[in-house]
Amino acid sequence: MSEEFLSQEEIDALLGGESENRETKEENLSAKPFNFSEVEHIKKGGLPGLDMIFERWIKAFREDVRKIIHDVGMVSKDNMYITRFNSFMMKIPLPASFSIFSMKPLKENALLIIDSRLVFTVISVLFGGPAKPFKVEGREFTKLEIKIVQDFVDIILKNFEKVWENLYPVDIELISIELNPSLAKIVSPNEKIIVVECSLDIGGYEAPFFFVFPQGMFMPIKDIVYSQSPLTEDPVWKENLINKVLSLKLILTLELAKKTFKVRDILSWDIGTEIKLDVTKDDELPLYVEDSKKFLAKLGKVENKYAALITKFLENNNSLKEE
Repeated sequence: MSEEFLSQEEIDALLGGESENRETKEENLSAKPFNFSEVEHIKKGGLPGLDMIFERWIKAFREDVRKIIHDVGMVSKDNMYITRFNSFMMKIPLPASFSIFSMKPLKENALLIIDSRLVFTVISVLFGGPAKPFKVEGREFTKLEIKIVQDFVDIILKNFEKVWENLYPVDIELISIELNPSLAKIVSPNEKIIVVECSLDIGGYEAPFFFVFPQGMFMPIKDIVYSQSPLTEDPVWKENLINKVLSLKLILTLELAKKTFKVRDILSWDIGTEIKLDVTKDDELPLYVEDSKKFLAKLGKVENKYAALITKFLENNNSLKEE
């Protein structure tokens, strides 16, 4: 039974270890000052213009990327916030792709960061594997992987340029793709940046990627980025509306003449009664669109069909009912 008891030295060692562990835990649990300047989330309504631009970009990009990766489910914008450039870059796991691009005539450069999890998931799916990243043991991307990254970046930026066309046309140019984060410094370490976190669902696995813009980049067009009013007109909705309007079928009526008769005269008409309209080829006749007088036109003929040559547009047109 004596062998089951611990010696005094063993008891002291255990108690000492517990006290050390307890002190360590207390140190970890102790309050630490938080630097609020490191992360400054954009308040709701802070950048409604930029937010809507990304909503439109998601629709366009999703359609394009599905042409090459059929397993793509959702493309989403998860978060948008302001932070310091250095503190953000420290959180990006390596390897990663850092694509520097310009948006002329805007002066500063922006950054598109493709997380390694997204790169390896895309590669796995393209080569018939499962929709999840394979293990990477601290190596950089191969030439094949860099080529796939470049194709992926091209699709992203092409669609991003397209959504700006009706708002503020920009010429997006890919400057370089860097694998070393120290070569992707678009601003000084302590400068503030706008980060837009996005994710791509591939076969049920979500992989992240990021847009990074200098905070002052959009100041020349702050009315577009900080305001929602220029973006209320959706170009996709507008295009669909135009197509529907252009495909409408309308009734056109050319009025040859207008005469007034008494009822007793009409009752006296019989088969063969002639009604003279006194219309010549040089007369300008009213042309109605549905029930509205829109044009003046001359009566003519093309081959075996009657035709009307429009000669004037009537600005203050009246309806048939009014006449």
